[in-house]
Amino acid sequence: MAIREVREIGDEILTKKSKEVTKMTLRTKILINDMLDTLYEKMGVGLAAPQVGVLKKIVVIDVGEGPIVLINPEILEASGEQTGEEGCLSVPGKWGIVTRPNHVKIRALNEDMEEFELEGEGLLARAFCHEIDHLNGELYVDRVEDGLHDVQYEEDEE
Repeated sequence: MAIREVREIGDEILTKKSKEVTKMTLRTKILINDMLDTLYEKMGVGLAAPQVGVLKKIVVIDVGEGPIVLINPEILEASGEQTGEEGCLSVPGKWGIVTRPNHVKIRALNEDMEEFELEGEGLLARAFCHEIDHLNGELYVDRVEDGLHDVQYEEDEE
């Protein structure tokens, strides 16, 4: 397993559309494991393959309930509304207010290339939308309602 470099805003790859994954290969399995390692190392909630320089429709998410791997995810339904702070590993040190659906139903493939559906509310719904945007070459900064703000880190007491 390896920690991969997270591409940052301004990197052209973040503006490109990802390609469908048609079969599970060893290389794709390694990518997924590396993405999970990178997500946890960077203390993120979600990570899309383009963020580590790979234009494949793969997303990993963990909102505190264990890892979710989504291959070729698509949103089937979205309802309600939530407005809140959003950040991104590709836009370090910044956050902004974004309105997203509060309830989202998605369809994706798992690591065995089996189709499944999943529903999420709140943070999970936000993560689904945010990460699927990455697969379409979109960043949350284009949806921010009041500009980007600097993250204020609390001082660690050691």
